[in-house]
Amino acid sequence: MNAEKIKNAKNFDELLDMKYGKIGTDIRDAQEEKAQYFVISEMLKEARKEANVTQEQLAVKVGTKKSFISRLENGKCDIQLSTLYRIFEFGLGKRVNLLFG
Repeated sequence: MNAEKIKNAKNFDELLDMKYGKIGTDIRDAQEEKAQYFVISEMLKEARKEANVTQEQLAVKVGTKKSFISRLENGKCDIQLSTLYRIFEFGLGKRVNLLFG
């Protein structure tokens, strides 16, 4: 990306298009997936800290290992929807709502 193009970008989506390509390209799709994992991992960390629960305590509550919770919080592994639901609902007492758009 050259500086002139960056300066002329009208919005963040244009910057993403310049750096990673248009939505639907392999590179952009991979980056979008990484971004979603990051968002989920940050939400999990924040909710766990708000609940004043350690990774170890959360793991015990939902029947998994601390290392799995750590990998989730660092965006290092995939998660099934049922597991995500169990962690937030039963482990942290948070309601889960999904929005597909």
